[in-house]
Amino acid sequence: MQGAQPAKASAKKLLAYALSPVYRVLNGLLIVVVFMTVGLWLSGNGTQAGAFDLARILVPDEARYIVWQNGFEMLDQYQEQGPKALVDKEITSVIYEKASATPIGGFKSAQQQTVALLVPSVAHAQVRPISHLSDRIPTSKMDPQALDSKLMTSIQNQRAVASFFEKKYKLDRAKIEEYVSNAVLIAKEVNIDPVLLLAVISVESNFNPLVKSHAGAEGLMQVMTKIHQDKYALYGGATDAVKPEVNIRVGAYILKYLIATTGSLRIGLKYYVGAANAEHDGGYADKVMAERNRLIDLCQPTSKITLNGRDLRS
Repeated sequence: MQGAQPAKASAKKLLAYALSPVYRVLNGLLIVVVFMTVGLWLSGNGTQAGAFDLARILVPDEARYIVWQNGFEMLDQYQEQGPKALVDKEITSVIYEKASATPIGGFKSAQQQTVALLVPSVAHAQVRPISHLSDRIPTSKMDPQALDSKLMTSIQNQRAVASFFEKKYKLDRAKIEEYVSNAVLIAKEVNIDPVLLLAVISVESNFNPLVKSHAGAEGLMQVMTKIHQDKYALYGGATDAVKPEVNIRVGAYILKYLIATTGSLRIGLKYYVGAANAEHDGGYADKVMAERNRLIDLCQPTSKITLNGRDLRS
């Protein structure tokens, strides 16, 4: 009996050793199945951005950790006028104190900017601008590809882009013109390329302002509402997070900030989708750049772009 026990234990160890490769394979298959299941679940929100939500879930605090970990340290460093204490006080009051009922300061200056829009009434909406923060990010820190290409200053080009998205997503014409006008106006306010904003909106939400991802991203720009509650404080809180005129402003500011922080449009997009700590962004930047290039081709004077075999400029 005493001799049989060591032999039995030795046989168990030998069997476990022999089966260990099988266990590794089974564990690997289980991980693959879990990731595929999560990916399919995330893609069920009806937008192209659904496939990118895995990055947002894996590193949900990326924007807070990378960009906002020290409050507005980057903005402080860019601010060259006045004492630092005054800057801190001003930014803190803007972000954390309740926004006033009447838009002040930058709103009037934004109103004075001349920009032709498909829907001119968009320029008269009583929405507080975010230019007082975005202006503190110097143009020299931006990737030139993210700066205004001036292609959307033409009403003809705005109309062509609206037609493209109307046909692509089967959208209401009046609504798509409103979204395009908001993007053009806000891009001028934030000093970023409106073509880039429209490409991000297209990939993120398919121009559906009511879509909400499983990771908690909302609105046309799919901003992570919980992470960026401080930015929504400018507009009275996160209750209006899905309003196009609010969502695009916050999203455009965050995007500009990330591009300036990284110094690269592509890396800024990688951060924006939540893949800052990941090796790859799942093709997100490629999708946005491809959509951006399609819009640029559409706006070029000699361009000809088609959708389902039909010329969209005709």
